[in-house]
Amino acid sequence: MPLRGLLLLTGMYTFAWSAFFRYFGEDFLKWLSMNPDYLAESNTNVFGIFGMILGFLIFMSAFYPISWQYLILIGIIGHLALLVWVFVAFIPDLGWNKRTVFQIGFNQIIWLVLLTIVYLRSVKVKKYLQTLESK
Repeated sequence: MPLRGLLLLTGMYTFAWSAFFRYFGEDFLKWLSMNPDYLAESNTNVFGIFGMILGFLIFMSAFYPISWQYLILIGIIGHLALLVWVFVAFIPDLGWNKRTVFQIGFNQIIWLVLLTIVYLRSVKVKKYLQTLESK
């Protein structure tokens, strides 16, 4: 499975960004808002914990991506949930700026697309391996 490294990178990256939300919540939201007077009232702890668990599961899926396809699928669904969460919980307060667009575009959408590609590839490889076993 040549895309195993991408799963490792996605898991670590998701974990790291979620840790920012978990441990530096208010300050991180102030930084995202680009407004030093912003009052961060959003609860980022749950978002961070959810993302850290998601990152760990994606990281674990890299060890057996063919057998543990369900973990990759959980990663896809989890990134969709995080994307919706950012739109609903943070964007109305933070507004649109270069940092929030980066958060949505790079931290959610690109990894979502890459996880989908890895998942489809693992399904294709699993089907191919099943045809080899049947011969």
